[in-house]
Amino acid sequence: MPASRPRKPGDPAHPRASGPLRSFGRIKSRVIKPLQAALFETLLPSIAVPDPAAGPIDPCALMPEATEVWLEIGFGGGEHLAAQAARRPDVLILGCEPFLNGVASLLRHVDDGGLKNVRIHGDDARAVVEALPDASLDRIMILFPDPWHKVRHNKRRLIQPEFVAELTRVLKPGGRLRFVTDWKDYASWALERLQASPHLTWMANAADDWRTAPADHVVTRYEEKALGDTAPLFLEFRRV
Repeated sequence: MPASRPRKPGDPAHPRASGPLRSFGRIKSRVIKPLQAALFETLLPSIAVPDPAAGPIDPCALMPEATEVWLEIGFGGGEHLAAQAARRPDVLILGCEPFLNGVASLLRHVDDGGLKNVRIHGDDARAVVEALPDASLDRIMILFPDPWHKVRHNKRRLIQPEFVAELTRVLKPGGRLRFVTDWKDYASWALERLQASPHLTWMANAADDWRTAPADHVVTRYEEKALGDTAPLFLEFRRV
């Protein structure tokens, strides 16, 4: 990495986050289709991440033959996670999503694709992260999280110093963390907090490094909607 870093995307000045993060629960926004609903009974029990409230989670026990373990936080409709799992059947991918419609969608992708390397937690990712052993993940992906625009809601953003510390704890040395957003304000917010960690190195050398999608990025229907105020910004970090 060069001695000087490229300028941060967006406005770097943000209010300081305060207080603990809250979980906003398991949410259903629309009626789940019958075929998808059936997968909650027939498929989900066999591929669910163990309940983190029951104790530590050993990802190696979930798929002993896996060469790597990845975590996607907030997988939305599951398109990205399913595509990554299909590309890398040797990698165990844990997916966390509190929206039941998203879980239903990923279950359909897993069923249709015959994917054997996906494990799902249909609730807040932070509980799973807390239950994972140190240095147990090779990769963490956080794509288009809720930006919580209003200043009084900034404390609800996923990227907070305490959670960054937990993410670096579970990442292996050399492991990767990818954060993607299409809101300039959240990109700047996240970059400030991720760079503050002594355990993460930002891998950008020039502006195109955060403006250009990584080679393995999967564009989803959500991304194509372009709901933010900028083209997607890709922040890639390595655990040191």
